Amino acid sequence: MPDSHEPHPETSDAATDPVQAIDPGAAAVAARDLASDVVARVLARAGTARADGGTVHSAQDGDQIDLAERAALRRVAGLSTELEDVTEVEYRQLRLERVVLVGLWARDLVDAEVSLRELAALAETAGSQVLDGLLQRRQTPDPGTYLGSGKAADLAALVAANGADTVIVDGDLAPSQRRALEDIIKVKVVDRTALILDIFAQHAKSREGKAQVELAQLEYLLPRLRGWGDSMSRQAGGQVGGAGAGMGSRGPGETKIELDRRRIRDRMAKLRREIAAMAPSRETKRASRRRNAIPSVAIAGYTNAGKSSLLNALTGAGVLVENALFATLDPTVRRTKTPDGRVYTLADTVGFVRSLPHQLVEAFRSTLEEVGEADLLLHIVDASHPDPEGQIEAVRHVLADIPGMADVPEVVVLNKADLADAETITRLRSRERNTLVVSAHTGEGIPELLDFIAASLPHPGVQVDLVVPYERGDLVNRVHLEGEIDHLEHTGEGTLLRGRVDDELAAELAAAAVHG
Repeated sequence: MPDSHEPHPETSDAATDPVQAIDPGAAAVAARDLASDVVARVLARAGTARADGGTVHSAQDGDQIDLAERAALRRVAGLSTELEDVTEVEYRQLRLERVVLVGLWARDLVDAEVSLRELAALAETAGSQVLDGLLQRRQTPDPGTYLGSGKAADLAALVAANGADTVIVDGDLAPSQRRALEDIIKVKVVDRTALILDIFAQHAKSREGKAQVELAQLEYLLPRLRGWGDSMSRQAGGQVGGAGAGMGSRGPGETKIELDRRRIRDRMAKLRREIAAMAPSRETKRASRRRNAIPSVAIAGYTNAGKSSLLNALTGAGVLVENALFATLDPTVRRTKTPDGRVYTLADTVGFVRSLPHQLVEAFRSTLEEVGEADLLLHIVDASHPDPEGQIEAVRHVLADIPGMADVPEVVVLNKADLADAETITRLRSRERNTLVVSAHTGEGIPELLDFIAASLPHPGVQVDLVVPYERGDLVNRVHLEGEIDHLEHTGEGTLLRGRVDDELAAELAAAAVHG
């Protein structure tokens, strides 16, 4: 889990521009020194995605047998891991092994450090070894090389000195920027979006999850195809002949890169059809829950905020828990009961992150719809993170695009209370209207959260007072699961029930009731 963070000297009022009052020459030196300090702190904690000692589990997390399988897929230093060319196109092989991080510091140095720290955690989660970093102070990215030619040359020297084989940029690169950077530093350049897509590709397990990730990868790849050598050769055309070309192979035809793009578009269309075909199954399950009046609670939040740990603490589901970013990709829905015995479902969703690639948001839109149909949203926040407000804002930015989300009541659950500063929790509770403080690891606040869920879920609206014949014990069982029972008594004619149920169950009870 992320360790607690002491306040940095840059968090004063001058943090947004700590060198603003210095003359230009001294300002440049001061900026370099501050940037170097940030990189040093990030490197000192670069393993936060998989902290020293590994993931700490609680008793509710179960056996976690999937962890061994995932650990077996970790990349090994010096061993190339290549993405399969599922589209039969020339796919740039993504190999994240020994990496150097690159970030920009536009205005707020604290924000730049938080973002670079997150990039280090993402790189570690992808299986990379973070060797060094470079943070440049500039207001906007250079349109040619992202960093500018001088800083790009410095980066090339840094990469060579560390023996790195990959550079990861904390931002989105235009295809031309990536090519220009690669030409200067002579190693592979990967941007933040490609890194997140790679993590998703490693962690997706369900058929739908894999299809969604592949669609997002192809969306990202399409404008970034780069032709080298034979890639630019032409397929057979039919107009202008070349000597000895023969029938059927004349003319300019279609370039290899055009052929690649067409195949990618065809594959994307097929994936969209497959994902659309999976939607009815999920909708059928949701309709079944609605028909049986089973309330639903959705868990959403920033990646590594502890959503799966909380799901396990509330339900004992035993889903995979790992101290890594994007450990959960495939939605998990579990049935559980309120303290007063009513059944409801809890849905764990994929975590969000700053600047979540729009390709992923679009691809996972179908599974995110689970959140928009919930009766209550538990917005899980890592209260021990150095910038929890930024995480809350990033999550709400994505949730705002989900249909029906505006009508779902939200409670902000401040998790990892055992690691958080009391001052941070106080600040967040004063900022957010509806909050609860818990620790999924220690169990602190879990009973209060369960009581809150029970009080927030919709209650059945039809009062019943009738006798159900003993041969209709199935209806009595449904009242236990879906309704609220005030009085239950076994009589000579059947089971006397007084309580509240929904309209549909009330009608079935009335039809079956013993009429005296």
